[in-house]
Amino acid sequence: MAAAVHGASFDDLAAFLRRAEPGGHPVDEVRECVCRSCAGRRFQVQVAAITSAVRRTCLDCGQQAFVADSVEWWDDDAEVGSCACLCGQEAFAAAVGFSLHEPDEQGGRDVRWVVVGARCLACGLLGLYEDWKVRWGPSGYLLDQA
Repeated sequence: MAAAVHGASFDDLAAFLRRAEPGGHPVDEVRECVCRSCAGRRFQVQVAAITSAVRRTCLDCGQQAFVADSVEWWDDDAEVGSCACLCGQEAFAAAVGFSLHEPDEQGGRDVRWVVVGARCLACGLLGLYEDWKVRWGPSGYLLDQA
C-alpha cells in the first residue's frame, strides 16, 4: 500500500496528479476546479463510477458543475457516491489532470485521458477519485471543464 500523501495547496495537488499516469500516459495539464458562479474553491465531489462521471458542488454557493465530458455520461438513476476522505470529511479542493494527444496540424491537442483528484480541506490528504479515457474528438475544449 502506498504511503499517504498530504498537501496544503493547489500546487501540491497538481504535483500529485502529474504522478498519476492515467492509462499509462503522462498528465500534461492540471486545472484547478473553480466555481463559475462565485469563484469558490471548496467542493463536495460525487462520482457515478459505472459511467466514469464526476460532478462537483460548490460549498459556498451550491452551484453544481460536471467535470470534463461527465455531463454526457451522468445518469441520475445510476448509483452515485459522494467522495469522502479517510478522516471522514467530504469538503475538498479539487483539480483535474489531462493527458493529451500529440498536437494536430493546427497545433490543437485533444484530451486522451482525464483524472480527478482532490485535497481534503480538513486534513490535507490527497487522493485520486476517478479517471477515464476520452475516445472522441475534437476534445481540447474539455480543458476548460475542470
